[in-house]
Amino acid sequence: MTALTANPPRPVDIRLHQASRVLEISFDDDTNARFSCEFLRVYSPSAEVRGHGAGQEVLQMGKEEVNIVGIEPVGHYAVKLVFSDGHDTGLYSWDYLHNLAKNYDALWLEYLGRLAAAGVARKELV
Repeated sequence: MTALTANPPRPVDIRLHQASRVLEISFDDDTNARFSCEFLRVYSPSAEVRGHGAGQEVLQMGKEEVNIVGIEPVGHYAVKLVFSDGHDTGLYSWDYLHNLAKNYDALWLEYLGRLAAAGVARKELV
C-alpha cells in the first residue's frame, strides 16, 4: 500500500447499500470506490486484525456475509464502521480508505491468496 499523505483526499459522498453489502465512497479527487463489507472487515485497521506489528496480522475468515450496521464519524478525519459480527474497533481514516480504493484489486487478490494458502475456501454468495 502507498504511504499516508499529509492532505489526503476527503470523501464527498458515502453511501451504504445494506442489501448488497456494499459501501460506496466518492472522494474529492474524483476517486470512486465500491467496497464490499467483507473487504472492509478483513482489511480493518484495528489491532485485532492488523496486530501490533509486521507479521502479526490475523487472517479473517468466514466474513462473506458480514454487513455494516453503523457508520460513526470520528472528527473530520475518519469513520468507525460497526459490523454485524460485532467488530467495531477500527478507525478508517480518509487516507486509509483512499489507499484501499487505489489498491483494491491487489489487496483482494492478496486476501484470496492468503485464504487459499491457509486451506480456507470462501463461501460464494449468490
